[in-house]
Amino acid sequence: MGQSERQTSGGPRCIAIIGPYLGGKTTLLEAILARTGAITRQGTVAAGNTVGDASPEARAHGMSVELNTCDVEYLGDKYTFLDCPGSFEFTYDTQAALSVCDAAVVVCEPDDKKVPALQLTLKQLEDRGVPHLLFLNKIDKYEGRIRDILPILQPASRLPLVLRQIPIWENEIATGFVDLALDRAFVYKEHAPSEVIQLPEDLGERKGEARFEMLEQLADYDDNLMEQLLEDIDPPQDAVFDDLSKELKEGLICPVFLGSAEHGNGIRRLLKALRHEAPSVEMTRDRLGVGDATSCAHVFKTLHTTHGGKLTLARVFAGTFGDGLTVHSQDSDERISGVFSLMGQEPTKREKAEEGDVVAFGRLDSIKTGDTLSEDKSSELQIETIEPSRPVYGQSIVAKEKKDEVKLTTAIGKIVDEDPSVGLQHNQELGEMSLWGQGEMHLRVALERLVDRYGVDAQLGPRKVPYKETIKKAVEVRGRHKKQSGGHGQFGDVVVDIRPLPRGSGFEFSDTITGGVVPKQYIPSVEVGVKEFLVSGPLGFPVVDVAVCLTDGSYHSVDSSDQAFKTAGRIAMSEGMPQCAPVLLEPIMSVDIAIPSDATAKVNAIISSRRGQILGFDSRPGWEGWDLVQAHMPESEIQDLIVELRSATAGVGTFSFEFDHLSELTGKLAEQVMNEHRDQAA
Repeated sequence: MGQSERQTSGGPRCIAIIGPYLGGKTTLLEAILARTGAITRQGTVAAGNTVGDASPEARAHGMSVELNTCDVEYLGDKYTFLDCPGSFEFTYDTQAALSVCDAAVVVCEPDDKKVPALQLTLKQLEDRGVPHLLFLNKIDKYEGRIRDILPILQPASRLPLVLRQIPIWENEIATGFVDLALDRAFVYKEHAPSEVIQLPEDLGERKGEARFEMLEQLADYDDNLMEQLLEDIDPPQDAVFDDLSKELKEGLICPVFLGSAEHGNGIRRLLKALRHEAPSVEMTRDRLGVGDATSCAHVFKTLHTTHGGKLTLARVFAGTFGDGLTVHSQDSDERISGVFSLMGQEPTKREKAEEGDVVAFGRLDSIKTGDTLSEDKSSELQIETIEPSRPVYGQSIVAKEKKDEVKLTTAIGKIVDEDPSVGLQHNQELGEMSLWGQGEMHLRVALERLVDRYGVDAQLGPRKVPYKETIKKAVEVRGRHKKQSGGHGQFGDVVVDIRPLPRGSGFEFSDTITGGVVPKQYIPSVEVGVKEFLVSGPLGFPVVDVAVCLTDGSYHSVDSSDQAFKTAGRIAMSEGMPQCAPVLLEPIMSVDIAIPSDATAKVNAIISSRRGQILGFDSRPGWEGWDLVQAHMPESEIQDLIVELRSATAGVGTFSFEFDHLSELTGKLAEQVMNEHRDQAA
């Protein structure tokens, strides 16, 4: 029984197309659509006419910036393909797709420079137990040997990479391939299925070696096959395919296929492998813990469309979901208003969605990405989701016109709803709103969406750094406020000791008043006046780590008041603080930087160039060939750190940070900070 006649698993199936940036994922989707009859002509990313990457932002930048969904049929089976972004900055959509797919096709070029990015992709799949295979794309442009590139790629994968095909070369051009499982040779045909040919004589020995290597890898998980190989028995073809299917589904191997998405080479062979070997939705239900639930759909993406309102993308794992059905999530109940299939970003209305289907539900306003839906109100089932990566790049954002300020926050709320790895922060102390994300391009695309989709013209700029100031000397100073303007006057007189405190102590206020020289009811007002001054000290920044003690003073029985003593306290501080040797403090962050080991020396140099202090480094737990560098760095120096870090690590380096302490800043840098602050305040 040939592979085309073998029984397939139940459908519909959901396949994620993922992989490193610029590997050709959208082109592969386009080739699949063309060869399954979903479209009549294969478009190209360069021409801007692909079904995927249809948004204005994706077209403008020539790269995927969000997930795209397409339904196809192949040999009577239904599939939904989820085309995921390759850039690390847009990885949230990829993580969300992995929460609903049955298997993943990892698209990668046969290029040793792609190993770190490939490792990032494969580790996501391995950690979540998603069965996957590797499609080595652009084989037509490769000048090396597959037998040489596979050992180079293997360290990126915890699972053994099992080569399923070897190329047939003619005049240094890949003209076909040998399928090692079918034990047949094929030649590529333009706009047509590959054609079976006689195995070229010069490939006989290489085919035998490659096929035996494949069988040896499969035999690691099959004792019967191991015995047959030891006895030089060629195993039955059906047994080989059964092993390939079983070991893929159980996450024991990563099969490797070859092709050229641009030219449509190797696409049908890839589709047949998915048809016969990819897990069914029933297996995915078990992997995700859906169990015997009678109604379950998981939300993996939210879209806000210009005319159709909010669309909630979900995969149905159990039951039937139709128009008008009330669905329950952990937080709310909502009524479905329309069920749609998506081709890229174009919705088409349908009657209902059943087990295995990927659809968009209309008008589920309170439902968010990551929710698990059920018709059963008593259901507490919640499919596990991955939290968004912590943001690493933030910029201040303001509406160019004041009338758009409220509209701006509403529009950003919708962008965050679509992509929770984008965040909005309000800093009351600095009077600043900042937009956060995974990198420069991530925020650029968010800004473009604000303008194009929501008509909000906004601009990004550098964030303000929350500098502080403190003092190094102690002084005693008198603050006296006396004013007479007819009727009751104003009188307040205080003597205060101002002294520095250890770093991190904050602010302390005390008094040693005796004999009622300052009545008790006025002492809190003195503290209020002191605090008012400390909001902006002599250098223009909030003052920290200062102790103020009220030691003496005087009052007037008629003219003294809370306001007078508050003013006296503020006067004492304004006269005393400049005498206390004020100094500028900058925030220092504790930073953990994760990079491939071969980039560690470069990153250490980057840290030093940004006034950082390297505390140490170690191997990154669970990541072969990666290091984790710990450092202290000024907050002002990490604002665009991710840009330089990604440049030095082929796009894969990242970091996390948190506030650690305040450190004194002196010299030209301090003068520059204070001058800029004065200019902004002017």
